[in-house]
Amino acid sequence: MTRTVTLSVTAGLDGSRESRAAAEWAAREAQLLGLPLKLIQVWEPVPEPMAQAPLLGVETQQHWTERSEMGAPPAEGWGRIPKDAAEGIRARHPGLDVTIEQLSGRPAEVLADEAKDAELLVLGSRGLSGIAGFLVGSVGLAVVAHSDRPVVLVRAEEQPADEHEADPVGIPSAATAFRPVVLGLDIDSPDRELIEFASAAAARRGTTLRVVHGWNPPPYYAYGLSADLELHASLAQRETTVLTEVMRPWRKKFPEVEVAEEAHYGTPGSHLVDASREASLVVVGRRIRRSPFGAHIGPVTHAVLHHAMAPVAVVPHN
Repeated sequence: MTRTVTLSVTAGLDGSRESRAAAEWAAREAQLLGLPLKLIQVWEPVPEPMAQAPLLGVETQQHWTERSEMGAPPAEGWGRIPKDAAEGIRARHPGLDVTIEQLSGRPAEVLADEAKDAELLVLGSRGLSGIAGFLVGSVGLAVVAHSDRPVVLVRAEEQPADEHEADPVGIPSAATAFRPVVLGLDIDSPDRELIEFASAAAARRGTTLRVVHGWNPPPYYAYGLSADLELHASLAQRETTVLTEVMRPWRKKFPEVEVAEEAHYGTPGSHLVDASREASLVVVGRRIRRSPFGAHIGPVTHAVLHHAMAPVAVVPHN
């Protein structure tokens, strides 16, 4: 992905557990990229509870609402949230350039606008208690749907060790090798920006790029396919061959990255969710549509956002 100007890795922060996890992930990614980190705090003068989730914690939302009803800006204590977070990040990541920006407006609109000048935007997302996956609120979905830059969703429970292989005795450790980067790819319309983002992420981590493609037979093959094992094998071989050809130039461009290609029969989203259990990052695409209506995300990306067990990067492309 070619960029003439790269300013920072940007993270939305409000003090909630999910936003703190996002800021920590963003700090680690900024160090891998050799870029500064910018923490964005957004105050919405007229509170709209549905628009604020999930970027607001319960206590922050209550305080923000009370202040807004009185026509006042957030109290000084609220402004300490990004300052305290920045101090902690600087202590844990020596040498990382961390800046703070406090803005006013609708959170989804402000964050999507801020993403325009960022390498990527990182947001928090609540994990579903006892269930693998995300709880992506209206702000997160709106930013993903309208941002022109990659957006990464990070669960509140995300820890550095979760991105790495277990040590020899099976204990999670941030000192071991990174788990693979998983890329969801549609071989009928493979996008170079999506593939390059995932390849570069794997290269930074020194890990494998696991390319997952889900396929289903054309409608006129559907009847009798399960009974025709030879036809099924032929279709599966065709999908695998095309996937290998699509990735061939990227193996040359990123020779240091080991590529593992997988073409599976069935729903792409379910295969990507399964692969996320052993991934450091899952990368999916979103086709850019300029219409102001609709979610603009797509069913596969939507499923991955809600059920993946690893951070998810959504890369917009034409």
